Amino acid sequence: MTACAIETAAENGAVATTEGTEGAGSTEVPGDADGAEVPEAGESAWVAGSGADTAAGPAGAATDPAFTIAADGTYGARLAGTGDAVYPERWTLDGPEPYAVPLPLDQPEEREAEVLPLSDGRVLIRRRVAERHTFSLLYPTGPATGELPLGAVTAEELRLLPPSPDGVRAYALAPGERSTGIWLVAGGAFGPEHLADVPGRCSGGAWLDRAGRLLALDRRQPDGGPVKTVAVDLARGGEVTPLLQITEDSDDRLLLADADSGLLMIRSNAPGPGDDRLGWGVLGSLRPVRFPESLRLPDALVTPFAVQPAQVLMPETCAVALRIDGAAGSWVGVWRPSGRRLHQLAPPEGWLAGAGMWSRDGVLQLPYVTRSMPCGVARAAASEVFATESAETFAHGTATEPAQPEAAGGEPCEGFRSPLVRRPVPLQQAPLSDRSTRG
Repeated sequence: MTACAIETAAENGAVATTEGTEGAGSTEVPGDADGAEVPEAGESAWVAGSGADTAAGPAGAATDPAFTIAADGTYGARLAGTGDAVYPERWTLDGPEPYAVPLPLDQPEEREAEVLPLSDGRVLIRRRVAERHTFSLLYPTGPATGELPLGAVTAEELRLLPPSPDGVRAYALAPGERSTGIWLVAGGAFGPEHLADVPGRCSGGAWLDRAGRLLALDRRQPDGGPVKTVAVDLARGGEVTPLLQITEDSDDRLLLADADSGLLMIRSNAPGPGDDRLGWGVLGSLRPVRFPESLRLPDALVTPFAVQPAQVLMPETCAVALRIDGAAGSWVGVWRPSGRRLHQLAPPEGWLAGAGMWSRDGVLQLPYVTRSMPCGVARAAASEVFATESAETFAHGTATEPAQPEAAGGEPCEGFRSPLVRRPVPLQQAPLSDRSTRG
């Protein structure tokens, strides 16, 4: 495979690491008082090359609304263009080289439109027309763009859910005043189909299985109260069961779920009022949610967007990619539960922030756009990132013995012991429920 280096990360080729240990205090990132500092650009492990080995991205991976990747990693889609000349663009990611195909129609699209790629190469687009949301499938037909209208949904608010794991169907969420509608908007027999109403106002959205049956949503009850994650069984008429409740009064949101390993990435204010922390747990496990100190950066928001797939029954070994947003911009973090460090990397120039995926063998792939490269994918191997021990650090911490017993993989538990609620198992997918000794 031919690859060329791009000048995007630390000047000496290193990555930044944030070391967090119990008792070491808050981890600080050098920079001004307004926020964390972005790792400096320069030579790095990022390479741009072939698009091979991009399949098998994690279901439910969170991506930036500007760029969405199909569940199997074969295609991506975004709204491209400048000013008012906006049009859908499809990226092919599973060939020898990534390439983009514009899908313009007779008139430009509104910037609030949403696009979502299917595994057959077609791109679903949602447009808003007054109180109606219309759906169409777009596809290249020689020099032109073909369009297949699917129908419309009348709703004040509606947004597409992350790509379904089967790559064929697409779903949308329509939050209302007292309940939230779940719609099948592509892949059905007769256009958009209303599947269920979930009491309360729902947000988020993460797939819990590879069949596209169990959907996790963050819900606030109609009468108010804290946000809790629930599981919705789409094969049983939208049956709702509790999934995540750390404390009775905490806001607990599921950001990312990996069906292979059962790894859950969670944001909660359970550790302290007004203190939203990023933590991790295991689907179906009674072990506590952990809130690593290494994932806590001052003046920066850390959000996971991709989990390494195919780590069956091994959540502690999964590599997790994170978007770090500070006053100076956005950059990349790489972390895994069995480690005790957050490795920070300057992203490739033109990164479509928040978008990316892992290959099965642990290569992080980030899409980027520059004037000279309108469709590029930069790559870095997790093995190289995690092997870097003498890298320049942008957040200083002192390695100390943990002040309390450590959780699985040596990650210190932040003193919070409330258990993760066991999920329902309508699909008999509970291989992790007996992992009480491993977390």
